[in-house]
Amino acid sequence: GSLGLDPATSIDCILMDCKPQRIPTGIKGPVTAGGQTMGALLIGHSSASMSGLTILVGRIDADYTGEIQITAQTLFPPLFIPAGSQIAQLIPLPQLTRGTVPLGKQRHGEGSFGSTGTMALLTVDLKHRPK
Repeated sequence: GSLGLDPATSIDCILMDCKPQRIPTGIKGPVTAGGQTMGALLIGHSSASMSGLTILVGRIDADYTGEIQITAQTLFPPLFIPAGSQIAQLIPLPQLTRGTVPLGKQRHGEGSFGSTGTMALLTVDLKHRPK
C-alpha cells in the first residue's frame, strides 16, 4: 500500500470460531525502512473487514526479531484465509522516544505479546516541546 507494506499470510488458515488467532507471515523482524530500524503498527485492510475478518492492531517494537504474525478473528466462522492473502498493512514508525534512558536492558528479541519492563516513564525535554 501507499502508506505501508502489505505482508501476505504464509499458510492457509481456517478460523473455526470467534477467538483471535495468530496467522504467520514468514517475515522476521526487525522492521527496517530506508536503512533504519523502526517499530511498526500492523493494522487491517479495509477489504479484510468487508469479508467478515477483523484484524487486531499489533505493535512491533524496533528490537523485535521474531516472526511477524497477524492477529485475526471473525464473527462469522468458519472463514478460510488462503496463503498469500494480504489482509493487513505494516506501517513503519520512527522511535518517538529517542534520548530517553531505559530502566532495564532487556530486549524483545523473539518474544512477543508481552512487556520487557515493569515500569516505563516518559519525559519530554521542554526545550523541544511543540508550539
